[in-house]
Amino acid sequence: MSSRNAGSSTGTSTVITNIATLVTNDPSLGDTPSPLGLVRDAAVVIEGDRIAWTGESSKAPATDNRVDAGGRAVLPGFVDSHSHLVFAGDRTEEFNARMSGRAYSAGGIRTTVAATRAAGDGELEANLTRHLAEALRQGTTTFETKSGYGLTVADESRALRIAAAHTDEVTYLGAHIVPPDYAEDPAAYVELVTGEMLEACAPHARWIDVFCEKGAFDGDQARAILTAGRAKGLHPRIHANQLSYGPGVQLAVELDAASADHCTHLTDADVDALAHSDTVATLLPGAEFSTRAQWPDARRLLDAGATVALSTDCNPGSSYTSSVPFCIALAVRDMGMTPDEAVWSATAGGAAALRRTDVGRLAPGARADLLVLDAPSHVHLAYRPGVPLVSQVWRRGVREV
Repeated sequence: MSSRNAGSSTGTSTVITNIATLVTNDPSLGDTPSPLGLVRDAAVVIEGDRIAWTGESSKAPATDNRVDAGGRAVLPGFVDSHSHLVFAGDRTEEFNARMSGRAYSAGGIRTTVAATRAAGDGELEANLTRHLAEALRQGTTTFETKSGYGLTVADESRALRIAAAHTDEVTYLGAHIVPPDYAEDPAAYVELVTGEMLEACAPHARWIDVFCEKGAFDGDQARAILTAGRAKGLHPRIHANQLSYGPGVQLAVELDAASADHCTHLTDADVDALAHSDTVATLLPGAEFSTRAQWPDARRLLDAGATVALSTDCNPGSSYTSSVPFCIALAVRDMGMTPDEAVWSATAGGAAALRRTDVGRLAPGARADLLVLDAPSHVHLAYRPGVPLVSQVWRRGVREV
């Protein structure tokens, strides 16, 4: 059996051996104390779609198939817990203008809303799957994606229906901005988002989100939206404190949101609240890179004891990248993270932001989602920025790249 088909759901077993460095994210499995649970000269055994065993190559059990990693590093597949992939068009002109001196604001979203409303289902799905394939080639095996570019009952529900055909991690973001047709009556739009639109969208989603920011939704509006979603069985997450100081982080902690995303402008009280809660601080450095904005201070959050995730925020306006390796390099270079911390945050951290325990780690019982780097160590993701180091990607025990 070829390695590309090895480990499929037929129940066969496969060992990937001769791994220079294996990142397990299980400290109990590591050679030395580290959250990454690093095993040197390692092997990993896949049975069906699950990890069955990890350890030193010399101790690997017999299996049906054998794949030689050739002295490369193996990591859990990246978990991208924040993206906006159901959209049409792009915002090249806006980006060009911004790089020529215009400041970023939330208003540019309206351009994508107009293009998305005008697009057919086939165009939206083709665009989604193109970006998913692009992300997979770069090592992303689990992704969350949101609605938020339709802002009508019909357009939001169709976005979620299209997304749900490709991932379980679907987020209802009817509260992205107040659309132009409700500009004079934001309260009526909040009523729509928490009423008819929520009814239509809830069956297709797991999460509910809101952009809590000047120019979008204030704290009271955000609380009403997230509370209504929670009553319908959707769990909260929130765009918080991206462009300015505000109530988003405190609201996230109050409502036990799975994550507060962006977290660029934080008070000491915000940092303390995150550190003493189950809410993950999801940092999205692609947005700061693409808007020339202030970098989130990951070091401050980590030193306080907060759980940090790294994600792409892939969207056509403020962060048009699907590359988690790029975000890892930015986090190490500009946000105060060590290479180990950045890799953990892009794998186990992303899983925590989705409240998942079956992904983001390579330990017995976890899903067999992993990537092989054309390098001996995970540190090369930050050490060699911009280089396409991901040479293999396995998802659910099947090699897909």
